[in-house]
Amino acid sequence: MKHDFSRCCSSLIPSRETARFYLLCLLIALYMLAGAAIFSSLERPVELKAHQLWERRLRDFSHEHNISCEDLKSLLRYYEEARTAGIRADRGRALWDIPGAFYFVGTVVSTIGFGVTAPSTVTGKVLLVFYGLLGCSATILFFNLFLERVITLLSFLIFWCHRGRPGHSGLEGQTGEENRNEEWKPSVYQVTLILFFAVLLVACGAAFLYSAMEGWTYMESLYFCFVAFSTVGFGDFVSGQREHHEDTWAYQVANCLLMLLGVCCTYSLFNTISVIIKQGLNWMLTTLAWMYSSIRHYRLQFRPLFKLCFSDSEPPICSYEDDTLHRHQVQAASSLGHGILWHSCVPNAKCLCDEAQVETVVLKEGDQTPYEVSDQSS
Repeated sequence: MKHDFSRCCSSLIPSRETARFYLLCLLIALYMLAGAAIFSSLERPVELKAHQLWERRLRDFSHEHNISCEDLKSLLRYYEEARTAGIRADRGRALWDIPGAFYFVGTVVSTIGFGVTAPSTVTGKVLLVFYGLLGCSATILFFNLFLERVITLLSFLIFWCHRGRPGHSGLEGQTGEENRNEEWKPSVYQVTLILFFAVLLVACGAAFLYSAMEGWTYMESLYFCFVAFSTVGFGDFVSGQREHHEDTWAYQVANCLLMLLGVCCTYSLFNTISVIIKQGLNWMLTTLAWMYSSIRHYRLQFRPLFKLCFSDSEPPICSYEDDTLHRHQVQAASSLGHGILWHSCVPNAKCLCDEAQVETVVLKEGDQTPYEVSDQSS
């Protein structure tokens, strides 16, 4: 039964892949909780102030123009519905002409989804489901193929720098060099570092363009580049939506190319960072397994000592045929200072502290004939 129980317990132990998945889920949940606490402490006071300012402006406007607050709010609800169709307070460029529609499908297949443009017809919403399903799958495949070629190019460049010399000396040197070339591979940290600088270079260059064309500050432009390139797409900043941008074809083409290049590079960077995170999870699992095995090993080593420390201070009474040997063992036990359990004392020795099945020989006072009495009567 003990063997079956240990087999059942061992079958409940998850594999390394499952343990890594559970650990990743736990770390992501903790990461999200920490991020929620930080952003809530930063943004919640600003949100409350914005609500107070908005309510005060509504009251002042309704009092100044003699309009009820309910009528004003109903007008604002109509405006919120109109924003879905692309209506803005400041006139912008057309959203559903060919360039605008191309910009929309680009945000769909790249999974950016700014939210500025959305289909309003039922047919368009149904079509978007199937269009996005196929388009997003094809785009993810394109990103993976792009990543493979980027890693191949970076590996060649890193290897060329690692080799340090373009020529070969002799046939033997060439053969040895080829063997070393096959064994050597670039580190994931090197590829991640190069991709990070590539993304930073593209983002900084694009930020200059967006800052000049959109009227944003440079930090706002960098923020937009990260939100767009990482396919987060909040929609608070969207490029190419001003009315005069309809005539700037060069800017529209540059905007699309920068979006494509930035998303590809950022996706590649995310993949290499995920490999590093996977290595970190493996290291954490290895450390936890080592700690568990160490604790279990030391527990098994100190288990006899724990038994000695927590057992009775006086040894159990044993009856021996040789009283001299018994006295020597008791003196040795008392000199050690431990209450040792003498279960394996000497041959032909009978311990009186065993189970109730052991019978004790008792002599009556004044009687020479011994008789046996079970523990039940004693």
